[in-house]
Amino acid sequence: MYDDNITHYRKHQHTITLIVSNEPGMLARVAGLFMRRNFNIEALTVAQSTKPEISRMTISFKGDDKVYEQLAKQLNKVVNIVKVSDLPPDISIIRELALIKIHTKGPEEQKQLMAYCQAHEAKVAHVNRDDMTVEIVGSPHKIDSFLELVKPMGIKELARTGATGLFRGNTGFEKL
Repeated sequence: MYDDNITHYRKHQHTITLIVSNEPGMLARVAGLFMRRNFNIEALTVAQSTKPEISRMTISFKGDDKVYEQLAKQLNKVVNIVKVSDLPPDISIIRELALIKIHTKGPEEQKQLMAYCQAHEAKVAHVNRDDMTVEIVGSPHKIDSFLELVKPMGIKELARTGATGLFRGNTGFEKL
């Protein structure tokens, strides 16, 4: 009755991409802004872009749309951040790489793991008597799904790159 005019926001995954000047300290400035605003960065990738003077950062975090809007405004004020944009899943390609070392008790379990790999388009990167290391590339959801599938076997080690992405189609985000 009294909260008819209150908008309720639901937290969900955001993946944003930034074009920044390729110079020392940019990562610290961006991470510091997240820290000062009490936002947790879930994944972060940074690399030189098509031009040596700029880098692309891809950052994943959970928050509602209001939080995203506030964060985007603050990021746009940071010196040497050239461009900020959300990467909505419906118009973007978002991928991640994971290396997973999985315990295997013998040949039967290794065969089962290889079947899982084939079904998820993963590659076996290394095989030992007691474990196998698998490389999988895909959406964060695909990697989470594969991890749930192999969890009963026993995951010894896990390394994930974090999400990175591009817009689909002719959108030229790096055009300045």
